[in-house]
Amino acid sequence: MNKIKQFILKGLYAITPDEIDTARLLEMSARVLAGYPALLQYRNKSACPMLRREQALRLLALCRAAGTPLIINDDLELAVEIAADGVHLGRDDGDVATARRMLDALGPGRIVGVSCYDEWERAEEGATAGADYVAFGAMFGSATKPEAPLAPFSLLARARRELKPDVTIVAIGGITLDNAGLLFKAGADLVAVVSDVFGAVDPGARAAAYLTLARE
Repeated sequence: MNKIKQFILKGLYAITPDEIDTARLLEMSARVLAGYPALLQYRNKSACPMLRREQALRLLALCRAAGTPLIINDDLELAVEIAADGVHLGRDDGDVATARRMLDALGPGRIVGVSCYDEWERAEEGATAGADYVAFGAMFGSATKPEAPLAPFSLLARARRELKPDVTIVAIGGITLDNAGLLFKAGADLVAVVSDVFGAVDPGARAAAYLTLARE
């Protein structure tokens, strides 16, 4: 059985902010994990390779204790090196089939996700190559990636109709608790969020609120 199916893949896919202070990153992430996000992705574009490895290893220990899979953003080599639960691949981060093969060599149940932006063909190709989830976005204007083109909600509905039922559908970009319900209704299983969760007064409660919303 694929490990991704051992977890409730509804609600929040939490993505860490760029944070060079490891102690602060761990403290924020622990608070988010208390709200039971379905997945936690480590993303830090500003850190050097050594710091990225240190932070990823520390987050992996936190996620293991919480029972939440850790996904490494854009770095298959790091994901394999630390035996993380999975990797997320953007346009220039390698192909899904290679990631699938390398992660499967670590043992069963690793997760491969792929950014599809506003491109249906990437979703089809990724799912065929073995991606566990496809991520569309930006769904709304995003401060994290202000240059990203907006993806139509219709892609979520199309993915629900046409992709295999075991492919999880993720929406990303500019998402808050106020607009996430629209995405769940359109077909998303998970919403990927940075600021609205990590910047919340109570990150754990905010994370849990996404799961409640997804179940409505």
